[in-house]
Amino acid sequence: MRLDGKTILITGSTDGVGRRVAQRLGGMGARVLVHGRDRARGAKVVDDLRAAGAEAAFYPADLASLAEVRRLAIAVRKDRDRLDVLINNAGLGPGSAPARRQSADGHELLFAVNYLAGFLLAALLLPLLRAAAPSRIVNVSSAGQEAIDFGDVMLTRGYSGARAYRQSKLAQILFTFDLAEALKGGVTATCLHPSTFMDTTMVRQMGRSPVSTVDDGAEAVLKLAVGPELEGRSGLYFNSLNEAQANPQAYDATARARLRELSLKLTGLSEQAWA
Repeated sequence: MRLDGKTILITGSTDGVGRRVAQRLGGMGARVLVHGRDRARGAKVVDDLRAAGAEAAFYPADLASLAEVRRLAIAVRKDRDRLDVLINNAGLGPGSAPARRQSADGHELLFAVNYLAGFLLAALLLPLLRAAAPSRIVNVSSAGQEAIDFGDVMLTRGYSGARAYRQSKLAQILFTFDLAEALKGGVTATCLHPSTFMDTTMVRQMGRSPVSTVDDGAEAVLKLAVGPELEGRSGLYFNSLNEAQANPQAYDATARARLRELSLKLTGLSEQAWA
């Protein structure tokens, strides 16, 4: 498959699955927009992509800050007039926040990084995605999911890193389904659990032994991002390479509406963001 002329942004692409996806897309001829917090690692990924003949650029941002998410979107919109695929891959695992921590904006950290940053970034980059339609948004979620407690979304009571992680990952899925319904064609939205316990920093922080590889995860992400079989298909959740069922709350229209209302409030967006 060749992707010459396609521009693809992958958040969290200086390490792990994100980096492997960037390498694979660069090898297919795509223009790869690399994102991460660490400038040195970002520069190394871009240098390697360019050495392999790919066009690439690095965009630094700490997704724990909504202001930095906005700066990331502004930078991409300044440099590009279209975006064919947005892959919201960046995230923190449960081992990164065993005790409750807050983002720069005062939100529970895993909810902010794993979900809210991608919600805002997708909204701000939607004009570029529409300019490239048919285009795609892919949210890298997890099979680890737990129903959102709308009475305590920020987990001020009964916090655990595992609970925060599972809730944030289900929030991504609710958002994907809600977004697919709002966009109704042109730009599609899908999400996935890429693979179980891959050999990544996140899994090692959890103290787990890897049972799959980043190549396994990358293959699943690439299927949703550029696979011809997903052309025009939206509002789907995949477990690795196979379409699957998510937590029942993902199919609850009332829950999706509550999450959308909360997310718009926390990001300062209006309902017109998805119009």
